[in-house]
Amino acid sequence: MTDVLIRGRVLTFVREPEGIDDTRAYRYYEDGAVLVANGKVANVGTYADLAKQAGSGISIADHRPNLVLPGLIDAHLHFPQTQAIASYGAQLLEWLNTYIFVEEQKFKEREHAAFIAGRFMDELLSNGTTTAVAYCSVHPESVDAFFTAAEARDMLMVGGKVMMDRNAPETLRDTPKKGYDETKQMIGKWHGRGRAHYAISPRFAITSTPEQMEMSRALVAEHPDCYVQTHLSENKDEIAFATSLYPEAKDYTDIYARYGLLGRKTLLGHCIHMSDREISVLAETGAVGVFCPTSNLFLGSGLFDRDRFDKLGARHSVATDVGAGTSFSMLETMDEAYKVLHLQGQRLSPLHSFYMMTLGNARALDLEHRIGSLHAGADADIVILDSRAKPAMELRMQVASSLAEELFVLQTMGDDRCVAEVYVAGRPMKQGRREQAKSPVGRAAELA
Repeated sequence: MTDVLIRGRVLTFVREPEGIDDTRAYRYYEDGAVLVANGKVANVGTYADLAKQAGSGISIADHRPNLVLPGLIDAHLHFPQTQAIASYGAQLLEWLNTYIFVEEQKFKEREHAAFIAGRFMDELLSNGTTTAVAYCSVHPESVDAFFTAAEARDMLMVGGKVMMDRNAPETLRDTPKKGYDETKQMIGKWHGRGRAHYAISPRFAITSTPEQMEMSRALVAEHPDCYVQTHLSENKDEIAFATSLYPEAKDYTDIYARYGLLGRKTLLGHCIHMSDREISVLAETGAVGVFCPTSNLFLGSGLFDRDRFDKLGARHSVATDVGAGTSFSMLETMDEAYKVLHLQGQRLSPLHSFYMMTLGNARALDLEHRIGSLHAGADADIVILDSRAKPAMELRMQVASSLAEELFVLQTMGDDRCVAEVYVAGRPMKQGRREQAKSPVGRAAELA
């Protein structure tokens, strides 16, 4: 693995910003550099200092005047829904039955799963996302495809097969025992292999019987180092249906609590229509509510109340939720997050947006020692952002006078065109794909 000195305007967060003027929340080097060795960050600082440290033989990747940041992190999305994005006109339960369950049946076929997994990973990278937490389909073949594609790109990814044994087409249902056995097999095969992390994934209470929830409880107890992912309180009809299936539960959140599924490694998609009691349970257990703004708007689900989570001390993160989410871009996602919060009288500063996409989401995954910031010893997952990538952005940037203004331009107007380069474990991915496309050997390998 080649050592490299990545030069540009380096920005990395060290804590959650308390406001738009909180300069202590981040480190910024106007002419900065990241020294990468063996796929890790060896040092971060000014270019002058690091060039001396690295010596004359170091390879230099000069990305001036662009910003150099940690790779972006997406805390919740569905890889089998990659081709179902932009499916018209339905709210959650109708949308699942009309489009999603139809699409996910294709993932029994290994070739289809492998094709979509490759395109999914490349779409993430094109948008500057180097780590994501994803649901696979109910089929083990989809899990193999997901982690194989991630491993080929050396990406740190979290994922797992959905467990669902009711209220879905027969071809998408497992059984409590089958769901347990296949999940355990996939954990043994993939969790901790390279950069792979497994997520035990009962889809949501509506599609899992009490017997399957008991099996989920057993898996969590047996594999406490795995993540847990599911959905919670996305849609009012969903809440009514879920609580009718578990009448003994106090509320929707209590369903998961009764089966021991809430903890620091639990990621709960959406968390929109929740009582203070439910949010307090998340705070007590350390479970993470995942804010999915483009999805919540697209399906007409509702508005995530971030300030109430903060007031009650509950953890939260942010995600695209493709394919109900309408973009793989975390920049476009934060643009919609700003609007969702603005509608509720809540502020989302550009500093906070970039913190959430990097260190904030890394902390939600308890992976801040590896990803989400640029510090010695971190994995060298890095994104290069060009705030002048579009003509309208270039025009706007002519009058931008601060770093915060520039970040807000990126957040509000940015998309995949702003991603100039992405490094995964120190390897340039956009340039690498261009070189592979030019190479007859690389092209043959891609087609094989």
